Amino acid sequence: MERAKVFDTKRMVVLALMAAVAYACVALFRIPVVMFLKYEPKDCILAICGMLYGPLPALLTSFVVALLEMVTVSDTGPIGLLMNVLSTALFVCPAALLYQRKRNLKSAVLGLLCGAVLMTVGMLFWNWLVTPWYMGMPRQAIVELLLPAFLPFNLLKAGLNGVLTVLLYKTVVTTLRKARLVPQTASVGNRKLGISVWVIGLIFLAILILILLAWQGVL
Repeated sequence: MERAKVFDTKRMVVLALMAAVAYACVALFRIPVVMFLKYEPKDCILAICGMLYGPLPALLTSFVVALLEMVTVSDTGPIGLLMNVLSTALFVCPAALLYQRKRNLKSAVLGLLCGAVLMTVGMLFWNWLVTPWYMGMPRQAIVELLLPAFLPFNLLKAGLNGVLTVLLYKTVVTTLRKARLVPQTASVGNRKLGISVWVIGLIFLAILILILLAWQGVL
């Protein structure tokens, strides 16, 4: 019983740390992309949280972060809160569920890919449903923006956060293990696999950044 209490306390500490880091990502690294859409890397932190503890703790943490965002740095109000929680849920839950079933790189990547697809489709529907009312625009005008604006934004957001999740997971878990905040059974992979992940991840990250710059007309 005492050991379970220690574990629960450590879990709460880790979740609080994850929430703080995710909020810092929102407060410090919000990058306007198109219209009211902004990129921030918080979902990669919440995905790591989900892969460690499962989808429910990650969703609860995302709600806390979204609530803090709403009352501090955001100007989108309750609609923005719902958008943030929904987007995170669609992205994080598949990765968390698959990785909890089998803790290896293949499950993590497959889960993140599924999450990226679900998030992109779900947010397209959300923007079709809510944005005309939220922005005071005709629905047809929003429909015309779905493919050239909302679709690439959500794909790039999911892609960047997916790559960052894969790159950062081992470092985060190793750090938490050294601090004795997560059990030693948390999988971090071997050295050769870690190097391969970094090389592949950095290549995909560079490609995504180039696509984003080209889309913005910088290149």
